Amino acid sequence: MNFDLRLPIGLLFSIFGLILGAFGLVSNPEIYQRSLGINVNLWWGGFMLLFGVLMLIFWRRGAK
Repeated sequence: MNFDLRLPIGLLFSIFGLILGAFGLVSNPEIYQRSLGINVNLWWGGFMLLFGVLMLIFWRRGAK
């Protein structure tokens, strides 16, 4: 059995990153006053998406 954990991790982080980033784009900026005006949902969504894409790239490179 050849199971590579990078595929489900990459998919999970990519999907959650897209959802969190989209919420950060459409949410009301007033809710970020407690975090010094930083849109943490947008930033963390972007980091999660980047990590998920990297995992998918590593999965594709390892599958060859």
